[in-house]
Amino acid sequence: MSISHSWQPKTALLLALGMTSTAILGISASARAVSEPYTIGQVFSQSEERYDQIENSLVVIPAGAVIPVQYEEAERIIVTPEETAPATLTVAANIRSSSRELLIPAGSKIEGELQPAEDGTQFVAQELILDDRDRSIPVDATSEVITETRTITKETNPDILKGAAIGSVAATVIAEIFGEIDFLEVLGGAGLGAITEVLLQGSEEAEVTVIDPNTELDLTLQSDLSL
Repeated sequence: MSISHSWQPKTALLLALGMTSTAILGISASARAVSEPYTIGQVFSQSEERYDQIENSLVVIPAGAVIPVQYEEAERIIVTPEETAPATLTVAANIRSSSRELLIPAGSKIEGELQPAEDGTQFVAQELILDDRDRSIPVDATSEVITETRTITKETNPDILKGAAIGSVAATVIAEIFGEIDFLEVLGGAGLGAITEVLLQGSEEAEVTVIDPNTELDLTLQSDLSL
């Protein structure tokens, strides 16, 4: 899979309100922008009494729905194909029902890990932290698998590393090629940081995965998400 592809609109199939209220629905979006919210269908209730209890009802976003995300800490992420690295993504657009109820506000955080998967690297979400509520929700969602890799050698332009978030394993092998690497910030305690200085030296090479997190990490729910 090319890592240069742009985000494409996708569809979802079902939204449930509570245990008994369901509706057929679709997701629509015109562009990646907070001002252009995702729309997730119309919610129907089987009774007025049930509708009156909406605040206490369980809203379910169905498996297969897509959550657009971005990564605010760096322009790109670099890891080795075998590496597991923590990362926190940000929901890029408001997600609403077709009745305009806000389900997931833009700016909400999704914590998880970049993990090896199917001869590539994949983001696996673990927790959704809603921006407008003081609580977090377990979430089962993954990005597509990024399979394209790049070989880093001493001839590689080190500018590719500047402004990147680099996994601790990738940083170690890259340091063997380029020498000293100064980190502006280390994230997650396990080694995602921003490169500020690279001193060239060495002669080895390293295979890495270079990820554009703003186009390649949109998340697809693998199971229903209860809000």
